[in-house]
Amino acid sequence: MADNDLTVGWIGAGRMGAAMAIRLARAGVAPAVWNRTRSKAEATVEHGCSVASRVADLRDRDVVFTMVSTSSDLHAVLLGDDGLLADPSRLPGMVVDCSTVSTEASEHVRAECLARGVAFLAAPVSGNGKVVKAGKLSIAVSGPFDAYQRVEHLLGYIGRSVTYVGEGDVARLVKICHNLMLGVVTQCMAEVTVLAEQGGVSRAAFLAFLNDSVMGSVFTRYKSPAFVNLDYTATFTPLLLRKDFDLGLAAGHELNVPMPLAALTAQLVQQTVSSGRVTEDFAILLDQQAAAAGVTLKPEDVQVDDGLSA
Repeated sequence: MADNDLTVGWIGAGRMGAAMAIRLARAGVAPAVWNRTRSKAEATVEHGCSVASRVADLRDRDVVFTMVSTSSDLHAVLLGDDGLLADPSRLPGMVVDCSTVSTEASEHVRAECLARGVAFLAAPVSGNGKVVKAGKLSIAVSGPFDAYQRVEHLLGYIGRSVTYVGEGDVARLVKICHNLMLGVVTQCMAEVTVLAEQGGVSRAAFLAFLNDSVMGSVFTRYKSPAFVNLDYTATFTPLLLRKDFDLGLAAGHELNVPMPLAALTAQLVQQTVSSGRVTEDFAILLDQQAAAAGVTLKPEDVQVDDGLSA
């Protein structure tokens, strides 16, 4: 059952991690936040969080959430020389990892946690920092069901939707499948938007129609401002999307599932990376599609509702 008096630590205060930790603080749970760049952790203090000077300072917490970029980052913060699990005499009760990492990395960390008597949940998320702030994050969780029940209320403070998907690390596969669809849908959205524009329809008009049709979605709506006004402020970069396609295609190979659409989209994502525009949002797939069609895009300077107003 849920424990309403759990002490909470948080590792990783990037765009996503900071927003998620702040949601916990605003719900009355004040996490101690550690980040490699201390200033990012300090930025959460005004919202009710505290700052941990070292990862080791979080070892006495009941639950520690992790939100980092890569499998190697997760290994470092948990199993490195100064990592959370480095001192067997002083360990947290549970680790809940919200990062997008490989199943193999997750299995390794789970085994290391189990060997130390620390519960481990894989809890990757769907959304970006703005989605978190709007309270519309989705979370897939796998691991021991009793551990999930204990922290389900905390996950509910962070996200709108929390789905327990099974034992072990199957949540990793759920998230990878999700991000494969994310890339494929964005490429499809880019193609049809460029087609409509080449035929004389403004992007704003076409996407307004699409978003209000049965084909529209929360995602197409909140990506529309970027497409209409060519605002590629990063929410998720081509490099991170390429990583997820690599993981997804590897999973398809391992499980003997053909992935023709994902494989083609992976090449188009690689093309955006090869262009050097790796710090922008992956919505630059639109620019790439337009260039392939000989279309020159210009910002339409139209106010577009992204559907994420709080």
